[in-house]
Amino acid sequence: MRKLFLPLLVLIVFACKKAPDKPVERKDSIIHYKSEEKAQVQPEMSKKEVLKQANNEILHALKNKNYVKFSEFIHPEKGVRFSMYAFVDPKGDKQFSRADFQRYFPTKTLFTWGMMDGSGDPYKATVNEYFEKWVFSKDFTASQYSFNIFQGSGNSLNNLKEIYPKADFTENYIKGTEKYGEMDWKTLRFVFEEFQGKYYLIGVINDQWTV
Repeated sequence: MRKLFLPLLVLIVFACKKAPDKPVERKDSIIHYKSEEKAQVQPEMSKKEVLKQANNEILHALKNKNYVKFSEFIHPEKGVRFSMYAFVDPKGDKQFSRADFQRYFPTKTLFTWGMMDGSGDPYKATVNEYFEKWVFSKDFTASQYSFNIFQGSGNSLNNLKEIYPKADFTENYIKGTEKYGEMDWKTLRFVFEEFQGKYYLIGVINDQWTV
């Protein structure tokens, strides 16, 4: 019996020493650690960061006259409203669905966008003309940026928060020059609303000094 017992004991001891060397447990813990590290390095962007990025992408699309790219930001259900001045007029301002915008921006179709300050004459232009001569009349990629804060303020009623009470907006402000007593300032505002986890444009507002 003793002769059989001793070899069996040696085998049991040898097996116990080999078990801790198995790499399975260590490999699992390394994979888990890497996944945690990745989550810390790439945190989810805040709403403020997301809208600043969207604001910049829209500005560059307008500068490059890439209206296909611009149309991707238009709200899928509400479309987008264009306001010539700070006062948003739901009845008089021009509004497009995404499909209509994509349909008309390559064409020569004239639209009435609003009334000119001072004269009261209707402002008629194609989509391309309106974007080039009014919306992006200055290079707003070099402007001062703000989030939910108004920088430019003139004598035109600003009713953005009344018309879009639950929306967020970005503002791109270009200061006026000394030559014109700083009254030639201009600003471009983008109004955003969340839809199915993403933010889309529902308003494009230009603002400047009015008489």
